[in-house]
Amino acid sequence: MDYIERNYHIIEQRMIEQMEHSIGLGRQLIETELDTGLLNFIVKPIVKTFYDFWAKNDARSGTLKQIKITLDSGKELLLNGNLEQNLDKIVEENFPKYLEADQTHTQCSKTHHNYERIKQVAKETFMNYLKEVIKLLEVKDDVENYGDLCRVAFPSREIAEENLMRQLDCTEKGIEIVEEDLSILKIPLGRKIIVKALRRGLELTKKEFIDALNDTYNQK
Repeated sequence: MDYIERNYHIIEQRMIEQMEHSIGLGRQLIETELDTGLLNFIVKPIVKTFYDFWAKNDARSGTLKQIKITLDSGKELLLNGNLEQNLDKIVEENFPKYLEADQTHTQCSKTHHNYERIKQVAKETFMNYLKEVIKLLEVKDDVENYGDLCRVAFPSREIAEENLMRQLDCTEKGIEIVEEDLSILKIPLGRKIIVKALRRGLELTKKEFIDALNDTYNQK
């Protein structure tokens, strides 16, 4: 099934590009949040150092693992058949590895009273990503890029936006849980700054994704 391998690499490339863009955007937003406040001369270097170290190490390596786990899980489901019967099984088998690489999981206290809610959001995210990836991987048509792949997998802009909003809703839930009680974060300093940057990042990401959808489906 050469088309699965072709699609695998197209999706992987797109996901990595999105990851790099998100990390860069996060750095910009951290800078913006740090431009206000009386104690910035103390806080700024600490928060920037933390973010840069996290982005270079945990965030990048963890996200790459999640991309591979999701793509490999989708590929396994397609090759084995019986998607509906095997989906829950594959999720249960692979979610622990996905969770271990998840950045919210990494930065949150496992003993916090809200941690189980964070964990459930991560599982919902994984399930949604996997379902979307399966749709993209199973495209047999002759496609050249991610835009082509999306237009075949999701025939209308409305269907594509529905899938997108489902994923963004999961991100929103995770941020809301952290905003509700910042003590869930293991980060010792700059929690408010980082969470404000996350919230602003989500707003900008929504706009960017909607713009990308418009571009993709206006090319039809």
